[in-house]
Amino acid sequence: MKKELIKNGIHVGLILLLAIISTYYIYYKFQNDRETDFNSESLDVIYHDSTKDRIEITKVTPVTDSVGLSSNAYSLTVKNNLTIGVNYTIKIVDDTETIKEDECGESTISKENIRISIKAGKEKNNIYTLSELEDGVLYSNKIDALKKENIVIRAWIDKDTTLVSGSNMHYHGKIQVIENNGIIAINK
Repeated sequence: MKKELIKNGIHVGLILLLAIISTYYIYYKFQNDRETDFNSESLDVIYHDSTKDRIEITKVTPVTDSVGLSSNAYSLTVKNNLTIGVNYTIKIVDDTETIKEDECGESTISKENIRISIKAGKEKNNIYTLSELEDGVLYSNKIDALKKENIVIRAWIDKDTTLVSGSNMHYHGKIQVIENNGIIAINK
């Protein structure tokens, strides 16, 4: 009886160990598949989602800002590789390549109907209408030497839109991280 109890305990322990190791490797394999590096002269930008630097709204579903803040997040980390601070800007621009590829210029959602939020680090969410951003600039900051900053961006359709819910209208945008010298972080 005692031998069998010890034997069963060892089997359960081995099974648990195997499950923990397998879960660890599976999680990190898929996490690395989602993360994509973009670089400029001074900055590394890591997009933590499979959509990389692309923002897409594929279904017209008008919601309030409070609901929009719980919508799909586009997460990225901006890291300064220099020993001095670097100013940078995050812009939202139209993804003209995808719009041209999909031939969807006529069914693009107007920027007046798109709400967008950004949360940098522990700051509060800042919410804007996409059309009110000057030259698409969503955020500007100086990142200290060898530091990194986590950014979360969300986009949704404004609750006061006149668009028909469920229509085939959509939006294709891109997130650009630009150094103060005008260099855009690109996929390497």
